[in-house]
Amino acid sequence: MASTVRMCLSSGAFRGLFGLKSSSFGRSTVNGILPRFASSSETPQKAESGDSSNAAEDPEKNNQQTQIDEETKKILQQLAETQDKYKRALAETENVRQRFQKQIQDAKLFGIQRFCKDMLEVADILNKAAESVSQEELRKADAALKTLYEGLQMTENQLHKVFTRHGLVRLSPAEGEKFDPNCHEAQFVQPLAEGKIPGTVFIVNKVGYKLHERTLRPALVGVFASK
Repeated sequence: MASTVRMCLSSGAFRGLFGLKSSSFGRSTVNGILPRFASSSETPQKAESGDSSNAAEDPEKNNQQTQIDEETKKILQQLAETQDKYKRALAETENVRQRFQKQIQDAKLFGIQRFCKDMLEVADILNKAAESVSQEELRKADAALKTLYEGLQMTENQLHKVFTRHGLVRLSPAEGEKFDPNCHEAQFVQPLAEGKIPGTVFIVNKVGYKLHERTLRPALVGVFASK
């Protein structure tokens, strides 16, 4: 296009049309007009190319932003799941720790449970031996029998002190005490007597024992009947 313009400007008809003289319209004038003409003709082409490139870049940017949003959503979801699993694992670990601690404490407290049960028979024998001697017989007995009886009582008392030191407590409900199924076992029921309270103990046939609030052997009792 520039060569065509140059030919038109150089022709005599073009100079005559605008009343230009050949001396004032030379090659330099033609060369000065051509760049302006070329730049004005190229500007719309550049604008059109710029609009087309922006239009092509916008969908690409939108796609990239959509991908970023989706990845962010996935990461946040994974983070929430990981935090939830972490909290659950902490809670489970704490529960396991508390269970183990409880088992250790129970092992310390109740590790002698079987031994205590065996020793209860010894305590029962000593108690029966001491009760088999009446006060009347003691008054008539010689010094050797009295010494033997005192030795039995001292042994029984010392045994109960050892029991108490290790958490073994004797269960011997008094008459009129309310029946407790956790500590007492009713062997029989007595008809309600006058002035007595229903559901209370009136006799103890065999004492019971409790180890650190755990009943090893309930006391065998007789109970007044309820109304």
